[in-house]
Amino acid sequence: MTLIGMLHFRKSPSEVKKAYACAAVAKMENVPFVYFSYNSIDFNSKKINGWVYEDGKWDQREIRFPDVVINISSPKTKKQLVIQRQLKTSTIFTSYPVGNKMKVYEKIKKGDQFAHALIPSVKLNSGEEILSLLNTNSRVVIKPFTGHHGENVIFFEQGTDGTVIITDSLSKWMSNKNELLTFVETLTDQQSYLLQPFIECKTKTGLIYDFRIHVQKNGFGEWEINLIYPRISGNNKLISNISSGGYRGELSSFLREEFDNRASEIKELLETFGIQFSTHFDTLYEHSFDELGIDVAIDQNGKLWIFEVNWRPGAKHREFEVAKRLIPYCQYLING
Repeated sequence: MTLIGMLHFRKSPSEVKKAYACAAVAKMENVPFVYFSYNSIDFNSKKINGWVYEDGKWDQREIRFPDVVINISSPKTKKQLVIQRQLKTSTIFTSYPVGNKMKVYEKIKKGDQFAHALIPSVKLNSGEEILSLLNTNSRVVIKPFTGHHGENVIFFEQGTDGTVIITDSLSKWMSNKNELLTFVETLTDQQSYLLQPFIECKTKTGLIYDFRIHVQKNGFGEWEINLIYPRISGNNKLISNISSGGYRGELSSFLREEFDNRASEIKELLETFGIQFSTHFDTLYEHSFDELGIDVAIDQNGKLWIFEVNWRPGAKHREFEVAKRLIPYCQYLING
């Protein structure tokens, strides 16, 4: 019989909410489910010392390798990375990384179909590039290639007398040209950044916002909308990410408030984009994805912009909604 496994760096499934959700859905689907960690794998016997949920509790037992593995977390050590790579030769994994922000940008641009929705981006090499872009844009932004949760995103705008106003997640300050060049040089020595014009997408009350489109594959290997919700900045911040102080709104009421009689039209636009983009995005890689979190926004002119594409979108308090599609998708992967 088909066996679905969940691999996580945490030893106990009681610490992973999605583990219980997947175990419960697997019961409903009448398919065995096992949770296991990296140190529980025996490659010689091709068995794992995993956890099975039965009679209201998790029981540990020795069991064969799963046919498909839900790899919901990345390896934390080099040893775990080696184990993951070896395990991939024996079973099917559900999730694959999309790559850093610049790789995703280049993939979409080369794919062409949705290139029109991209924010023009280049790798940041010097502060001079920021000054040059400010000649044609009132505000520009730099983002780490590998950043997440809105961390280390920095904004620049023209001040007075040749100064530049710099804003990060903690503070705002004025800088002259030399200070700016030194500041950027320090940043780029530490990690790679991409440079973009700032695309302003505001609510009627002036708050920055975007939409998270969470899509998943179902039991037929087809994309479905899991949830679409607006993320709205708090305290006049320039970042709408919830981890950076923003908050999540409810889609229908937000659309009615912001788009009036166009609410249904915008909802359909977001849903259609989510499915069409995900279907296209799948073709840009050698492997398929199980779920994506696509961040988009619509500017004052009604143009939709792609802000970011994530391969492990958060689903806090929505674990069962994810599991209801994920377990059938695992069965699809096994049965083809």
